[in-house]
Amino acid sequence: MRRSRNLIIAVAAAVILGGGGLIAFGMAGDGDDGGLVPSALTGGKATRSGPSAAELAKIERAKRARELDAALKLVAAETPDFSVAVLDKKTGQAYTYQGAEKFDTASIVKAQILACELLKAQDADREPTSGEMALAKPMIQLSDNNATTELFEHLGGKSAITKCNKRLGLTQTTVNSAWGLTKTTASDQVKLLSKLVDTKGPLDEDSRETAFSLMNSVDDTQDWGVPAVAKEGESATVKNGWDTRSADGGLWAVNTIGRVSSPDGKVNVSVAVLSHNNQSMDGGIALVEKVAKLTRQYLKY
Repeated sequence: MRRSRNLIIAVAAAVILGGGGLIAFGMAGDGDDGGLVPSALTGGKATRSGPSAAELAKIERAKRARELDAALKLVAAETPDFSVAVLDKKTGQAYTYQGAEKFDTASIVKAQILACELLKAQDADREPTSGEMALAKPMIQLSDNNATTELFEHLGGKSAITKCNKRLGLTQTTVNSAWGLTKTTASDQVKLLSKLVDTKGPLDEDSRETAFSLMNSVDDTQDWGVPAVAKEGESATVKNGWDTRSADGGLWAVNTIGRVSSPDGKVNVSVAVLSHNNQSMDGGIALVEKVAKLTRQYLKY
């Protein structure tokens, strides 16, 4: 009888110690469970004790955005007006600073005209004609204004480009008959850039490849702006715009739009930086490149 009673006590002790070990094991996890509390503590049902990995990543992105806001405010205190928008296709993060403020497009509107020309060809179930490409290539690669005017008119001018805007999702862009005076926002420009690579968007594969090829091969003298943030091994596309007018007291509008991507898909970002009231073109280029570089520094794409 005594031996039987001792056996019962020993078994009970083992169960208690075993249960404690299980609890300790569950609490010593490395976090892969996203903060799950062991079922032993919750009556058999696991619950979360903290944010998941996805939630933590979202919190971190929000923190980086606030830090970038602060950095850009310091720049804005000492420079002409600018705005910037970033759309990270990999994470889905969209960032803007003064993203809804309107600026003259100058020559960045040529990327929009290119998209509309490609859509027109698609609608007719054909490839762009040799004549259309003879205008599109210098328009993008050399920023040729005469070629742009001819293609703009060929497409139907202001009304046709305005109609095309709707297909591209551009809701903050107002087309001007003098195409360089078109008004737009940084937010709208990253929408445009995203449409140029969207496999589910209005542009088919051939059109997307054409747009990439042209914007990836601009003249060396125009290879500034967004490409300045690309790292070795990454690809960059760009269309820049710059203009000065007596109506603005000879001050410069300097804009850059483009994309940066990596072969492994870890970087897949659209960037637009718009500015006006620059004292010189070189000063404007320095400003938009500084702002673009800050987005990469803080958003860590």
